[in-house]
Amino acid sequence: MNGFERRKQQKTISILEGALTLFMKFGIKKVSIAEIARKANVSQVTIYNYFGSKNELTDEVIRFYIEKTWDETEELLTSDLPFPDKIQQLIFSKKQTADEMNENFYQEFMMEYGTGNNYLEEFYTNKALPKMMELFDEGKRQGYVDPSISNESILLYIQIFKEQMQREDIYSQLLPLTEEITKLFFYGILGKRN
Repeated sequence: MNGFERRKQQKTISILEGALTLFMKFGIKKVSIAEIARKANVSQVTIYNYFGSKNELTDEVIRFYIEKTWDETEELLTSDLPFPDKIQQLIFSKKQTADEMNENFYQEFMMEYGTGNNYLEEFYTNKALPKMMELFDEGKRQGYVDPSISNESILLYIQIFKEQMQREDIYSQLLPLTEEITKLFFYGILGKRN
């Protein structure tokens, strides 16, 4: 990669990180291109040259956010930690993300997710779901997930959960309950087993 390409890549990342920081703090609609340019230390023209429009930049920021979050999650899922520690860290990371995220950004993100966005669906189907199934298989091997529960039942449960989370009347209430919902997802209403 030559110097020009490296500088362009660094500016792109700076724009994406700056936009993500502002979107998470204030919501997508309340942030202007001028504010993103100041945060990223670039001109507004640079943003338009790289991304074309705020809508295209928003799409790229959402992809950037998903990939960044996924890299951290995948690192946890492939670690040597025992199953309960992985679940605990997943729950903690969900709560931490919820605490850092502006409700407007969350709702705008979920609206995009609810539209059946091809990137998000492809990501969920090809990356997230297979890793979750590996996690549940690991939990079965370690004795933390009931081995009599079929993967088909787990998949159906995840699908029901996912479809409900895409409904506006659900996701508009979800952010403050993220930690509890995640615990319910993994442990059910009986709570953590010893």
